[in-house]
Amino acid sequence: MEKLARRAPGTQPEAELGMLRMAGIRELARECGVSVATVSRALNGHPEVSETTRRQIQEAASRLGYRPSQSARALVRGRSDTVGLLWDTGYEATGRRHPFLLALLVGVKRALSASGRHMLLLNVDDHRSDERAYLDVALQHQLDGVVMMGVDERHPAMRTLYGSGFPCVALDLPIEGPRATYVTSDNYAGAAEAVRYLHGLGHREIATLTGPVDSLPATQRLAGYHEAIRELGMTTRPEYVETGDFFQDSGYACAARLVALPKRPTAVFVAGDEMAIGAMHAFSDAGVSIPGDMAVVGFDDIEAASLVRPALTTIAQDPIALGAAAVEALLMLVDVPVVVDRTDRAGRADRAERVDRTGTVELVKPPAPFPPRTVPTRLVSRQSCGAKR
Repeated sequence: MEKLARRAPGTQPEAELGMLRMAGIRELARECGVSVATVSRALNGHPEVSETTRRQIQEAASRLGYRPSQSARALVRGRSDTVGLLWDTGYEATGRRHPFLLALLVGVKRALSASGRHMLLLNVDDHRSDERAYLDVALQHQLDGVVMMGVDERHPAMRTLYGSGFPCVALDLPIEGPRATYVTSDNYAGAAEAVRYLHGLGHREIATLTGPVDSLPATQRLAGYHEAIRELGMTTRPEYVETGDFFQDSGYACAARLVALPKRPTAVFVAGDEMAIGAMHAFSDAGVSIPGDMAVVGFDDIEAASLVRPALTTIAQDPIALGAAAVEALLMLVDVPVVVDRTDRAGRADRAERVDRTGTVELVKPPAPFPPRTVPTRLVSRQSCGAKR
């Protein structure tokens, strides 16, 4: 009787491992009796390799489970098909808890997958003292570019990254650089639409709960609110403007202050659904009925907006479209030649060097900033608004 080879518990013979074992390019070349260079040219579609040889190499690669080295391909092609994501997911970071940022992440990931690219989550540490920290990480991983969301774009290391000429696109963060831009919803138009909607229901005392003053979406939504108030001939009342932080607790606190006013508003536009839900709780606790005594419009259209009672009327953002716009902008920036500003002795940045992947240097004018991309919003009417009594 044939003896069976004994193996340590938990191990598998090589035949059982099958596809888990990956051959190298040298082994593939030996198997086909050709050079490593011929294998590389065949698998990369070079025309000088005959169809017979190409087919032989492809069949052997499939049989041996060969997969090209991504790092080697990245060196040859000058890109890795991998995009970095800078997103603060630390325990103390508030952004990771916001449902709309999670929806944005899905939008970015879906768009990257559709373009055949991978996503690498980069560690974010606001306490870093090295101003080149994020740029060095991006270069070390040979990333094609970086998407930024939910981070502090004013941090020195962030400024160094998007100011360096490395391709960067931010979501709701106003960055500028040689190859940098940002994508945002049409916050201004969305806020104005919310005010016009409430005005159309007969409301004239319309308050707003806005977000942090250093937030681009909050600033734009507040500007849209003020413009619509003026456009419709209403008076801007300072006590009708409350500042929160986009989360429920601040929405509750802001709404409680509105309820306590001698002349409280009959409607409120809230710059985020999370805050709007907190405000609705405050109104309910104070005996203010929705929509009978108070009409409420939010912004975002998170999942919870349709689940609260009454369901929340809101200005919907499109996270899938935002993700697609961000990835489209980033891939456009990746194809823009590297431009490095050079100043003369007087400090004038009147010329620049364009360096392509072959190392060719050409003097060109410094590029103009890439304009931001804006994605439209839409009003979703539900049960939280009614006509003024």
